[in-house]
Amino acid sequence: MSATVAPASVTSVARPALVQLDAIHKSYGEHVVLDDVNLKLAAGEVMAIIGPSGSGKSTLLRCVNLLEQPTSGRVTLAGVTVEAGKPTPRKDLVQLRRAVGMVFQSFNLFPHLSVLRNICLAQERTMGRSRAEAESVSMQLLKRVGLADKAEQYPARCSGGQQQRIAIARALALDPQVMLFDEPTSALDPELGLEVLAVMRELADGGMTMIVVTHEMHFAEDVSERVLVMADGKIVEQGPSAMVMRDPQTERAKRFLSAVKNR
Repeated sequence: MSATVAPASVTSVARPALVQLDAIHKSYGEHVVLDDVNLKLAAGEVMAIIGPSGSGKSTLLRCVNLLEQPTSGRVTLAGVTVEAGKPTPRKDLVQLRRAVGMVFQSFNLFPHLSVLRNICLAQERTMGRSRAEAESVSMQLLKRVGLADKAEQYPARCSGGQQQRIAIARALALDPQVMLFDEPTSALDPELGLEVLAVMRELADGGMTMIVVTHEMHFAEDVSERVLVMADGKIVEQGPSAMVMRDPQTERAKRFLSAVKNR
């Protein structure tokens, strides 16, 4: 049976949108990176974004929490709407960014701080938690990602997979409503990547709202509810994960998935 794939500007999600991007355009001079991108993400939904390198996936992710400012368009997240080109009150920007946790390809841990202090610091500075409260939250999260025994170590004493799990714990410590993952396993050996994917799978099973830019096709199919395929700055196809992965409808999506599966 052929897959029914929603047009790029339409989503079949019936639940209220926690994240909504409307007509997002991003360019650097004459170079267009994102071209009229629209998407909605419901609370508790897991979305995977796949596509060839240079298709705009990471830029799109960074536009969600405004690490990249769109050239035009509108971002709505957790009740805050930001329109490109219009001034945004600082309190709204802070509220929007507080609702989002982000995990990058590189771990971005402070090398001179212990694992525990890496997770505590942002809680104390941005949330006003006491050191004792921050340490309690951090230890709970380190247990959750299987690294309670690394609390007093420094990042350099941890493997790449462990450092990425620490980065996930650090993002979770700020109680985000949405987690963004930008190819979190791309810098890791396959075995270490599995450690990180296991944590992400546990988060998804627990109901965390997630957008994952990934080259992990099995994860995209098995864990996410919906897959978006991007190419040339556009969403060329989207739909239920298994349908898109197994029976893509557009030629561009077919070409990409064929290349991934046959390499």
